[in-house]
Amino acid sequence: MKNKYRILVTNDDGYEAKGLLCLIRALKEIDDVRVTVVAPANEKSACGHSLTLVRPLKFVSVDDDFYKLDDGTPSDCVYLSLSTIFVDRKPDLLISGINRGSNMGEDITYSGTAAGAMEGVLHDIPSIAISQVMDFTNPEGDFSLAKKTIKELVLKIKDGSFPLPHREFLNVNIPPDTSEAKMQVTYAGYRFYANDSHVHRNPRGEEHYWLGLHPLSFSPREGSDGVSDHEAIKAGNISITPIHLDLSAYKSMQKLKEWIE
Repeated sequence: MKNKYRILVTNDDGYEAKGLLCLIRALKEIDDVRVTVVAPANEKSACGHSLTLVRPLKFVSVDDDFYKLDDGTPSDCVYLSLSTIFVDRKPDLLISGINRGSNMGEDITYSGTAAGAMEGVLHDIPSIAISQVMDFTNPEGDFSLAKKTIKELVLKIKDGSFPLPHREFLNVNIPPDTSEAKMQVTYAGYRFYANDSHVHRNPRGEEHYWLGLHPLSFSPREGSDGVSDHEAIKAGNISITPIHLDLSAYKSMQKLKEWIE
């Protein structure tokens, strides 16, 4: 009997997140696909590409082919899945998401969603990170366009090939409140950051801090060709950005050599 096309799914919003459940339903509508889900037991937003090295981890079965990893990160979920569930055969594709909120520009370096895809391509698995940019006047979010988009991408990959080379993944951002949108190939935009934190005091007067949320403020990168992810979203388009894991600043190498000498 022909082996089914196997997709490993993870996220950073936790195993009960609406975006994850929408992704699972969308993938199960595709013929000849087996979906395995390994997701964090708790929300791990902005955990980056972290692995848990100081305590043991435990799989907890939620349903058939669906597990939560007790206090694990998205990278933990992928790493452990490959050494336990997928021992004999790697997944054909890994999808991380659907994240509740954007992952554009330098936010990719913070993102647990992107990190799930990073861990996938480190193990030579074609990988996609997908995020739903939110209009927070609708806090539940509408994932219908994201579901449609991921099905289109998976079918294209399943029936053809993955479009990127070794150690590169697709970072997909879906515009809010749009039933139809075109896909646009983009680069990661230049995000502006501030140091936003909020102090609170408990009844004993002890201080605790919450890190605040930054507004989505971007600009194009100087000297870059094409359109940034934020510009595509602002125009109501689906942003698809190829991301590679090589962080070397090649253009600065000669200048650095001259500085050392």
